[in-house]
Amino acid sequence: MNDVTRSSFVPELDARQRAMLAEMGVRVWAPKPQQPAMAPPATAPEVTAPAVASAAPAAASATAPMRAPAMADAVAPAPASRPATPSPVDHMDWPALREAVSGCQACGLCKGRKNTVFGVGDEQADWMIVGEAPGENEDLQGEPFVGAAGQLLDQMLRAVGRSRSGTADQGTYIANVLKCRPPANRNPQPDEVARCEPYLARQVALVKPRVIVAMGRFAVQSLLKTNEPIGRLRGRVHQYEGVPVIVTYHPAYLLRTPADKGKAWADLCLAMETVQPG
Repeated sequence: MNDVTRSSFVPELDARQRAMLAEMGVRVWAPKPQQPAMAPPATAPEVTAPAVASAAPAAASATAPMRAPAMADAVAPAPASRPATPSPVDHMDWPALREAVSGCQACGLCKGRKNTVFGVGDEQADWMIVGEAPGENEDLQGEPFVGAAGQLLDQMLRAVGRSRSGTADQGTYIANVLKCRPPANRNPQPDEVARCEPYLARQVALVKPRVIVAMGRFAVQSLLKTNEPIGRLRGRVHQYEGVPVIVTYHPAYLLRTPADKGKAWADLCLAMETVQPG
């Protein structure tokens, strides 16, 4: 594998990291070289080819094999914005939002929780990770992405020069669609997602990220309002409230299906390219 170009985005990987990525058969992201400025040719404006809409009505299971996208560089059309329903959450600052989540009783999940799982990381980061719902470890600790899946996420972030404790272009903010754990880690129900949605929307508005990495089927469905499987949505830049969204697999799925780690690495590279200056 070629040497990694050293930059402010990706630190030089050590021999172990290189061997791991070579084993996975994945490429290492590096910034594109700067091109000299040139006067634009007098041609007609470029027209972006429209993305092909799919009529698949059912969401694919996270454990089902995912089909690779047909177009790796296509930009998906932006989904419709959330209805402009007045809500006190829309005007909350961080302390008020955290307090509202802590005391939320909007759905039945509040009855079985030990802790709400608000979010963690740099509240002004240009990256935001959105997961699905808290599991047992998250419920106990009140922090998203802990346990084995959290450790894998931390490794993925380190590979692109970021961490949950970093700041600015080395940090990230991490949150889940649901703030309470579903019983026995069952799938989130549509009503639960809908009642938690204003909290996540406000977190996005406060962080103002330059890119959101949506991890897992329910994170993707909540943000993009689609039932398309992840395999058909990967490799494209989507939009949520004007913020670019990159779709990828949940770390828990990658632990069960390590063969797809190379695809997840490519998704992180796309996220890096999306926020690259220029």
